[in-house]
Amino acid sequence: ISSVDDVGVSSMAVAAACEGVAPEGDLTPERITAANTTRTEPGLYEGPVWINDSLYFSDFVFSEGFPSRIQKLDASGQMTTFLEDSGSNGLAVDNEGQLVAGTHKYKSVSRYNLSTSERTTLAQTYAGNVFNSPNDIAITADGVIYFTDPAFQRDAAPGGQEKTGVYRVATDGTITLVDDTISNPNGVTLSPDESVLYVNGGGEQGVLRAYKIVNGVPQAGQDLVTGIHIPDGMAVDCLGNIYLTEHISRQLRVFTPQGEQIAQATVDANLTNVAFGGAEGTTLFLTGAGSLWKIELGITGSAY
Repeated sequence: ISSVDDVGVSSMAVAAACEGVAPEGDLTPERITAANTTRTEPGLYEGPVWINDSLYFSDFVFSEGFPSRIQKLDASGQMTTFLEDSGSNGLAVDNEGQLVAGTHKYKSVSRYNLSTSERTTLAQTYAGNVFNSPNDIAITADGVIYFTDPAFQRDAAPGGQEKTGVYRVATDGTITLVDDTISNPNGVTLSPDESVLYVNGGGEQGVLRAYKIVNGVPQAGQDLVTGIHIPDGMAVDCLGNIYLTEHISRQLRVFTPQGEQIAQATVDANLTNVAFGGAEGTTLFLTGAGSLWKIELGITGSAY
């Protein structure tokens, strides 16, 4: 990518068709009290994804193996457990409407059938080794999967990679390494027209990195925003603005495709991820430490 401005140009066609209004300034999250954790040991909610009329998200704890379940919050506000033992972190929805998960329990990317809960493996190994702890996921319209593989839950099962990395899974199952120069890459998302891949990571001095995609292949990345404090999950709106969470800072920051901050919000617990959903697709859901919040916006965005 030759310049930051080149990254922003990629979403112009999609933005022209987007009738939403980007957020500005300080936003006010509303806690969804019906979704407060029922666990007695510490853990995190992660990987929110809106499918049909419900929000699904992972709910894991920090004990040995990082036991995880998938919770479901329906449109009426009732929370139930969709899958008791998922071993999951980040979630997404594929082109067939099925749930895709980064599963540290299996050190793989998995698909769960929403009707039967049956699990199938989509990505298991690279260079002869299992992954560390697949975390966050982005899927293109034609089914290419991008995922991050940090080491946060590496001890959930034996084995792993020598480095933490970002990977691409082609529609034929071929796995290629996109980048292994970000320490513990975390959030991953795509621009609305899928011409730019965004990845964050790097811990206390974190970055948001953009990779222009040419003929389906990510090119060398460029740091769009630096100085991010422990970046976590992300989403994009239909204008291409990037909604990025800072974990320990408990902060949501909204950036334009050129990397300019235009809005922000804070919550009262460690923050992990965001996704658009709700009846109109304009509700931004935020997951954190045993907590769920929402912000009503005037724009639609990615479902995970």
